[in-house]
Amino acid sequence: MTEPVRILLADDHVLVRRGVRLILDGEPDLTVVAEVGDGPDAIERARELEPDLAVLDIAMPRLTGLQVARELARDLPQLRILLLTMYDNEQYFFEALKAGASGYVLKSVADRDLIEACRAAMRDEPFLYPGAMRSLVRDYLDRAQGDGDVPDKAVTDREEEILKLVAEGHSSKEIADILFISAKTVERHRANLLHKLGLRDRLELTRYAIRAGLIEP
Repeated sequence: MTEPVRILLADDHVLVRRGVRLILDGEPDLTVVAEVGDGPDAIERARELEPDLAVLDIAMPRLTGLQVARELARDLPQLRILLLTMYDNEQYFFEALKAGASGYVLKSVADRDLIEACRAAMRDEPFLYPGAMRSLVRDYLDRAQGDGDVPDKAVTDREEEILKLVAEGHSSKEIADILFISAKTVERHRANLLHKLGLRDRLELTRYAIRAGLIEP
């Protein structure tokens, strides 16, 4: 028999991790080798264990699943990545693919789709749930009619990091310490975010972060 696929599971909700682990460990060809509760720990454990597959929650503390996926795809190109989410958000489906993931699985139907998604990822195939299929078809039709490209996301990777930390309630000094930059740089990025997104204050930034899937309400 071939060795089972070694999986790193990252989600900040213990009950979700427990449920997902039950699903995965119930299959003879899959096994969870580590569980973590936030983005930086996911990166550290992935580098340490070099698993075959990482299953990452999109909305984790400190770093999102997308941010983790980008870093792991760069550092561990052999690693396969899947993202878990509560929200059927087509923009984040495209962002997941761009970040190096094979797709993402809705938590509401993880018991139905997760096993298939894991096996597809290990075959180097994207996992397309029905909503994603509709998005791809719509995107193809839009591009065919308008001869355009998929629009880039509204904010840079660094701005996304700062937006997430602001929405989590961190002060500029705390964010500066976390990201190893100056508080003045944090304030400049924050001002750029407000201007770029047409928002007025921290509350509106937080609402935007929730809608974008960076944090959970």
